[in-house]
Amino acid sequence: MRTMMTDTTLASPPRPRPFINAAIAAVTVFGAAATGNAVTIPAIPTWYAGLVKPWFNPPTWAFGPAWTILFLLMAIAFWRILERRAPGRTWRFALALFVGQLILNVLWSVTFFGMRDPTSALVVVIALELAIVATIAAFRPVDRIAAWLLVPYAAWVAFATAINIGIVWLN
Repeated sequence: MRTMMTDTTLASPPRPRPFINAAIAAVTVFGAAATGNAVTIPAIPTWYAGLVKPWFNPPTWAFGPAWTILFLLMAIAFWRILERRAPGRTWRFALALFVGQLILNVLWSVTFFGMRDPTSALVVVIALELAIVATIAAFRPVDRIAAWLLVPYAAWVAFATAINIGIVWLN
C-alpha cells in the first residue's frame, strides 16, 4: 500500500548536519585565511616593513592573533547560518553575501600585499566593509548570534581601512 506525504513533510527544510556544516564552514573560512596568508606573510618582512605607517598602526605581531580570532568568529557565524538552512531567498542571500565578503577579504590581501598596491587595496577594503555590514544585516533575520559574531570583524576592518588610508597618505 502506498502512503501519501503530508504537506508539513514536504515543506520542512532538510535536517541540519552539524559536523558536515562545521567542516564546510571551517574549510571555507580558514581556506580563505590561508589563501590570504600565502600572499601576506612573505611581504611583511620586506615590502610592508619598509612602508611608513600611521601612528596608530598596531605592532606587526598583533595582526596574527587578531585575525585568527576574527576568522574563528566568522567560521562559527557561517556554521550557525548553515545550520539554519531554510527555503527561500533570505537564507541563500545571506550565504551569498558571506561568500562575497570572504572573496573581498582575500582580494584585499592579494591587492595590498601581493600586488603591493595600497591605493587599489583601499577601494577593495571599502567594498569589503560594506559587504560585511550587508552580511550582518542579512544574517540578522536568520540568526542574531551569527550576525553579532561578525560585528568585531566589521570593527577591525573599519580600523584596517583607517590604516590603509594612512599608508596611502604617507607613502
